[in-house]
Amino acid sequence: MKKKFTLIVIINLIGIIIGCGASAMGATIENQAIEKDKLQTITEKGVITVASGYGVPFFYIDSKTNQISGIDADIVNEIAKRLGIKKIEAKKVQFSELLDKLNTDDSIDIAASGIYITPEREKIVAFTQPLYKETEAVIVQKFSKINFMSDLKNAVVGVEKGTAFEYLAKRWKENNLIKDIVIFENSSELLNAINNGKVDAGISDSVVVNYLLLKNKNLSVRTLEEYTPEISGSIGIAVRKDEISLLNALNKTINDMRADGTLYAILVKNGLNKNNMIQN
Repeated sequence: MKKKFTLIVIINLIGIIIGCGASAMGATIENQAIEKDKLQTITEKGVITVASGYGVPFFYIDSKTNQISGIDADIVNEIAKRLGIKKIEAKKVQFSELLDKLNTDDSIDIAASGIYITPEREKIVAFTQPLYKETEAVIVQKFSKINFMSDLKNAVVGVEKGTAFEYLAKRWKENNLIKDIVIFENSSELLNAINNGKVDAGISDSVVVNYLLLKNKNLSVRTLEEYTPEISGSIGIAVRKDEISLLNALNKTINDMRADGTLYAILVKNGLNKNNMIQN
């Protein structure tokens, strides 16, 4: 009798355990079915929230219109329109914290602010296909006799402090490709120095330079067209790694925009040109 009783107890316990496991599994499957992916949530709300570093000329609030503006902002606006998303909410985040914030703040859907696609960043987020590429530009006075790289041999060249262009200029000097270097605190100071003839030429970010030239017609400077860039990077929109449907939707829309010329038109509107375009 004792053995029978013990056996019955064991069978009952096993039944309870199996029953609980089945219930838990059923609840998990049910929860997975109920949970919506990010793309579905965004389209149903009609709102996409973008984390941005608020940097000109990539993504910022225009003080005159109080609307989001810039290259990346215009691209996101067009993507949202094509996906049927009516509103864009921008959340200002320190640029250095953009990707961490994207991964930890559920209220954020994507991050866009002139973000370079790098192997290190691809370890923590997924990127769309590149929107456009960014290189350095050589800037000279509008009527300068400097037209080719070889013309820089006797030139004093300005660069912005702490940028990759500073190291590029130092390498040029070591190789006797330029005469000397002057360091400036920012792009505006550099462009003014070239404009006023304090330096013969300058090296800076092509996207920033072209945008500033577009917006400031008083600057009597130009970029050196007969120049092959040595530094290049691609810009993309960041999403969480597990949000595959959102990433696929963004990529399809970007492809469509590239194919019908809309992406190129946005770049031109913001002072960029064919050199910034990513070819298929």
